[in-house]
Amino acid sequence: MSALDGDTRRVLLWALLAFLVWAAAAYVMLPRLWRHHEHQPGIKHMPMVTQTKQGIPGDPINVGLVGSQDDVLQAMNAAGWMPADPVTLKSSLAIVGSVLLRRPDPQAPVSPLYYEGRVEDLAFEKEVGRSADRRDHVRFWKVLDMGKDGGPVWLGSATYDRGVGLSHYTGAVTHHIGPDVDQVRGLLVDDLKGAGMVRTIYQVTGLGPTLFGRNGGGDRYYTDGEVWFAKLTSDGARNPNPPTIIAPPPAVGMKDAVWSAAASLLGVD
Repeated sequence: MSALDGDTRRVLLWALLAFLVWAAAAYVMLPRLWRHHEHQPGIKHMPMVTQTKQGIPGDPINVGLVGSQDDVLQAMNAAGWMPADPVTLKSSLAIVGSVLLRRPDPQAPVSPLYYEGRVEDLAFEKEVGRSADRRDHVRFWKVLDMGKDGGPVWLGSATYDRGVGLSHYTGAVTHHIGPDVDQVRGLLVDDLKGAGMVRTIYQVTGLGPTLFGRNGGGDRYYTDGEVWFAKLTSDGARNPNPPTIIAPPPAVGMKDAVWSAAASLLGVD
């Protein structure tokens, strides 16, 4: 009996050791390897999730821009993204009519989200379907007057509205987002590149790899957790050359490869 007790203790000790090694790797060592803010150290300690008015975690931060407000407005216009109208009674009735009558509303309002207590500074959208119930959209907040590469820094959350419904948390009428927020992030950056509005592209750590996130409406999302930054051209001038793409650190590249494989295996890629 005493020998069996000794074997049991050894098994338990090895199990505890394995758990401690896993916990250290998953929550301490590996995250430190893939966290990188060398291009924008000023946002290192900023939150990477928006909030609803009720304080519920909202959509993740997944895109960033560098440039003045005029640079952002001109670049988004050149890329084919329309500014969203403010939320008013008139614009709210217009979006209801768009959904019910299946007619376009290319500047339909977006519901407000908050970042560090502030509603979005700018919001843009790009129509996908025949009405405002399906669209790609992005909200931006100006977070730094001057970043490392010499311009104002904007953090944004880009998502796809797949339809109108009720919030799973509050019961309010809202748009439901599609789960692949990385796809919309890539679409936005590609549109800006295609319009010649980008000088440099690089990644900065955002939320971190997330397979089973939930936003303020209860919608599931997944992301590799990176914020893709685009340094914009000035005054709407077109860049005649392809933008410079700065590769992430090797550990981040490995993390992204592991993420892609895991997402594919789980059927979310």
